[in-house]
Amino acid sequence: HVQLQASGGGLVQPGSSLRLSCAASGFISDYYAIGWFRQAPGQEPEGVSCISGSSDASTYYADSVKGRFTISRDNAKKMAYLQMNNLKPEDTAVYYCAVRLGSWLGLCQRFEIDYRGQGTQVTVSS
Repeated sequence: HVQLQASGGGLVQPGSSLRLSCAASGFISDYYAIGWFRQAPGQEPEGVSCISGSSDASTYYADSVKGRFTISRDNAKKMAYLQMNNLKPEDTAVYYCAVRLGSWLGLCQRFEIDYRGQGTQVTVSS
């Protein structure tokens, strides 16, 4: 069983930065793809960014965050991160991390999730 816990959210002004962290515990290997998702009130969940479990660490970003967000992982620490720069009000949402033993594109684009954690609130407002 795998447990995930996201942290690092908060209330920030537009243009600010935040770094989200996802801590994994349990039986999780380096082969798991890891992704960040978000859901704003009244909206469908969105796959924000995913990173593959392969050695090349392929990444996927939603068009809405390309050039502003960066995903990374530290397998030794069982951690994943989402660096979010130049935050916009439309980035306001609950962010959560999830993993899949398989395709990282399936994780982000088709929500093929094996495990997901509780979310952390990100609010971007002036």
